[in-house]
Amino acid sequence: MDTSHSDANGGALPAIQIDPTIEKKEQVVDAGLQSLDHYKRALPTWRYFLRQQALPLVRWETPYLAWLQATLRSPTLDSYFAITANLGTHTFFMIGLPILFWCGNASFGKGLVHILAAGVFFTGFIKDFFSLPRPLSPPLHRITMSGSAALEYGFPSTHSANAVSVAVYGILCLRDPDNPIQPSTQSALEMLAYFYAISIIFGRLYCGMHGFVDVIIGSIMGALISLTEFYYGPPFDAYLLDNNWTSLSAMLLVIIILIRVHPEPADDCPCFDDSVAFAGVMIGLEIGTWRFGRSSFADVPFDLNALGWFAVISRILFGVLIIFAWREVAKPSLLRGLPHLFRLIETWGLSLPRRFFMPASEYKKIPLRLRVDNVMPNVSDLPGLITAVRGPGRGRSVSVGPQSAADAYETLAYRDRRRRESGSVGSQPGLRSKASVQDMAVQDDNSNNNRSSTSPAARSSAVSRPPLRQKPSDFEKQMGEGTVVVRPAETNGKENGSAEPAVYIGSQDELGHKEVFSKLVKPRVRYDVEVVTKLVVYCGIGWLAVEVIPVLYEFIPGLGAGHLRVA
Repeated sequence: MDTSHSDANGGALPAIQIDPTIEKKEQVVDAGLQSLDHYKRALPTWRYFLRQQALPLVRWETPYLAWLQATLRSPTLDSYFAITANLGTHTFFMIGLPILFWCGNASFGKGLVHILAAGVFFTGFIKDFFSLPRPLSPPLHRITMSGSAALEYGFPSTHSANAVSVAVYGILCLRDPDNPIQPSTQSALEMLAYFYAISIIFGRLYCGMHGFVDVIIGSIMGALISLTEFYYGPPFDAYLLDNNWTSLSAMLLVIIILIRVHPEPADDCPCFDDSVAFAGVMIGLEIGTWRFGRSSFADVPFDLNALGWFAVISRILFGVLIIFAWREVAKPSLLRGLPHLFRLIETWGLSLPRRFFMPASEYKKIPLRLRVDNVMPNVSDLPGLITAVRGPGRGRSVSVGPQSAADAYETLAYRDRRRRESGSVGSQPGLRSKASVQDMAVQDDNSNNNRSSTSPAARSSAVSRPPLRQKPSDFEKQMGEGTVVVRPAETNGKENGSAEPAVYIGSQDELGHKEVFSKLVKPRVRYDVEVVTKLVVYCGIGWLAVEVIPVLYEFIPGLGAGHLRVA
């Protein structure tokens, strides 16, 4: 049985899945045992200690976040913050940044790549290091357009780091004495930068994706990264350009070492994948700019008025086409060829296995249409993205309940805390009087049905409005709800079947029946060759964007700007 619900804002809540194979006598994992032991086993002692010191902050702020969200919720804000969150994603910047190099802003573009790559890498580094969950749902509703966001840890916020780093770097560049922009335009752009950063940061709180500590630390990291790049980036770039390839090679080696020492997460978190993608872009960028800066094309100017809008738009379309063509050709070729090399390396005992990645000796082939990353969409995904944004829900989804293993373990751990505080390990006082996640889903379904008989204005005013006397402490009662059920490991009979136990969060009614209402989002099987594939593909994207494509312009009639050189 599979029933789905819609929340009052039109978003889809997790489907309620009733599993008939779960009987009353099935063993329920003791709250606190599985959750606490999981991180104690998965993390080194010193990392586990630091995680336990930081975890109370996540629990403390959750009721206040839920109160804030419930107070402000509206369909308009849901759509606005879900859509604008894309302006802080890797996908947005990866598609937009190359345009700066093609339109005469290579220096500014390189600075942005540096700060964004550093932000994504180091926030992902800290996320995997601490393995801290996002604020609990329930009581929070998670509003997002990203299918992979729920699988990531929460601390710190990469969106906040990206937004603040871009805003701070942009403001510093605007205030540079050599900036030719008019004061009135400069002030308007500064206000836009402030609005952009505040909107992204507050949106992460509103959407239930991050807590106060997440966005504060993420924002501080973004600001520090931008300050470092603005004051020390240009001198360092000049140093690399003035020296031979040994200095460049040393920098690339540092990037490879940072990838290698990236912490192993306790759960299957895709943060490492994003870090590898941006590390690849950095490698390609540095190689490309070093070579391009020494070539005869380095002094080719860009003049919008002289080239005309048609030529500039054609340059952009041509560049985007080249990048997507490279990705569509390189990715399947590497996924097809690298497993043979990796199996050979394994026979020499030189493999460097990483947790949650399947070694090449355990599979025969990889699906060529496999989505190996969430940084850039495939060409086949573009129509779906446009349709999703234009659809009734504006591409957003609203979910209530644990969505990842980190969520499930935190639900268990929080209930264990309640048990210990109540002084009775074998009981859960007040559980039946509290709203479970299933009750919340049913209530949202009933409210959605009732909306069909009311006017649009009445529906809008009634969406997600809590009782007038509702306080943060009322939301704290919803934390840790549900029964966690762990079923034995099963395989699906296929070649690449997973043998991991399936973790469920079920709700318990007054009769004591267990229902599985939300199966956790299980990450797909990841293959060892994906790391090198991603590194090569995104290294190629960076190299193509800053060297190959600008050179190709000069050989295509109507796109080149070599004739604008001053003799």
